[in-house]
Amino acid sequence: MMAMSCKDGKGVMDNGKYVRYTPEQVEALERLYHECPKPSSIRRQQLIRECPILSNIEPKQIKVWFQNRRCREKQRKEASRLQAVNRKLTAMNKLLMEENDRLQKQVSHLVYENGYFRQQHTQNTTLATKDTSCESVVTSGQHHLTPQHPPRDASPAGLLSIAEETLAEFLSKATGTAVEWVQMPGMKPGPDSIGIVAISHGCTGVAARACGLVGLEPTRVAEILKERPSWFRDCRAVDVLNVLPTANGGTIELLYMQLYAPTTLAPARDFWLLRYTSVMEDGSLVVCERSLSNTQNGPSMPPVQNFVRAEMLPSGYLIRPCEGGGSIIHIVDHMNMEAWSVPEVLRPLYESSTVLAQKTTMAALRQLRQIAQEASQANVTNWSRRPAALRALSQRLSRLNLTELFGRGFNEAVNGFADEGWSMMGNDGMDDVTILVNSSPDKLMGLNLTFSNGFPAVSNAVLCAKASMLLQNVPPAILLRFLREHRSEWADNNIDAYSAAAVKVGPCSLPGARVGSFGGQVILPLAHTIEHEEASSLS
Repeated sequence: MMAMSCKDGKGVMDNGKYVRYTPEQVEALERLYHECPKPSSIRRQQLIRECPILSNIEPKQIKVWFQNRRCREKQRKEASRLQAVNRKLTAMNKLLMEENDRLQKQVSHLVYENGYFRQQHTQNTTLATKDTSCESVVTSGQHHLTPQHPPRDASPAGLLSIAEETLAEFLSKATGTAVEWVQMPGMKPGPDSIGIVAISHGCTGVAARACGLVGLEPTRVAEILKERPSWFRDCRAVDVLNVLPTANGGTIELLYMQLYAPTTLAPARDFWLLRYTSVMEDGSLVVCERSLSNTQNGPSMPPVQNFVRAEMLPSGYLIRPCEGGGSIIHIVDHMNMEAWSVPEVLRPLYESSTVLAQKTTMAALRQLRQIAQEASQANVTNWSRRPAALRALSQRLSRLNLTELFGRGFNEAVNGFADEGWSMMGNDGMDDVTILVNSSPDKLMGLNLTFSNGFPAVSNAVLCAKASMLLQNVPPAILLRFLREHRSEWADNNIDAYSAAAVKVGPCSLPGARVGSFGGQVILPLAHTIEHEEASSLS
């Protein structure tokens, strides 16, 4: 390889093995590199002809320069990737060290409790051998009675007191030993894992906890997590009924939240909540929630028809800024779903901390990781040069996939709420098959059906037949695969003939319908489902 030195502003060859270019030549080559990083031989010769400043450089040297430039670019990207991985591993190591400290505290606490219970057991055994009268047995058990707490004050000052108490209880669950956490089966912590997920053991209600890293700033993380319907498919709605600022710069919100029922055999759940957002002294952002029950002197939410009022125990999100960008997040979900109100065979759905973790806690982490990945890809592909409206629309469409649409539509049909336009037409008492109809315009996806003579259709409606069945020891993924593979055995192909006969009376045209089909009706295949997600959330 020949070399070139700089004399009189021109590149000149010498006997060394190092090539030097003038700043003007480097600037021209850089400009050409951004236009075409890997030019062909013909293109390189054309570049020399088009740029007089490169005329004294051999084509071979131009080729070598582009090769070196591509290598430097590759090394720069690799170094940037390794730095990002190193920052992630550093943050993960910090998270694991904190988790290890918490586990050591929990072990010490359990050892202390074990010794205390052993001592109590020994004392009770001694007392039982000395006095076995009925009176002593009755009086000895009176301390287990749960005291009745007086109503809480729901005035602004009282709400702030409740908020501070909620914050303390949430932090004790997120980073302390208020709940005995056990690692969720199948979760393997690591730099590419979704996070550290744990479920409760032996506490009131069901609870799940997760720790993870996300490449988003804390304020952005809080905004996403507050929009629960956007990532929690079982959440029907969250209404903010009141907002109160606090003296420390935080906010107290009163929320009413509704959750869909997973089956027709149980009513839906709703929550009357207090949400407290504040910034801690170390810069961490905290969003914590709890149910408002047994309160007075303030706003309240009366029972709503077709809903069972469930309880959210202190839960929330602890979001800490991470060195080098991003956030370390702790999520705690703790609920009492009032399982007594559903049939006994369905209670595992409401009494399983694993189900709560899979459907709620991990769903939040997945949403954050997906949005962070979209943001990083946008930066790599010069996304910022596109109009803001186009970026927002593209990001929304990428997240609004068919699985989410099908899931929300399925939940609406299963629950059949009257305020969404559903009304009952009939009910088969033997097989519990319910027929619902919905004539709401927004359920027709904006399609306008018209008769061939030009007159609009008199009645457009969505018909839904629903029923629930309990199948024991049948994993959801296997059931879905069986239904897809044996569709011809359970799907009634004659329904197209029935529809065609009904349409012959007054044929109508459906925009985009295929010619030759019965009345423009299209048979939809069994919806594709993310089997591992559905299996984990329903098993």
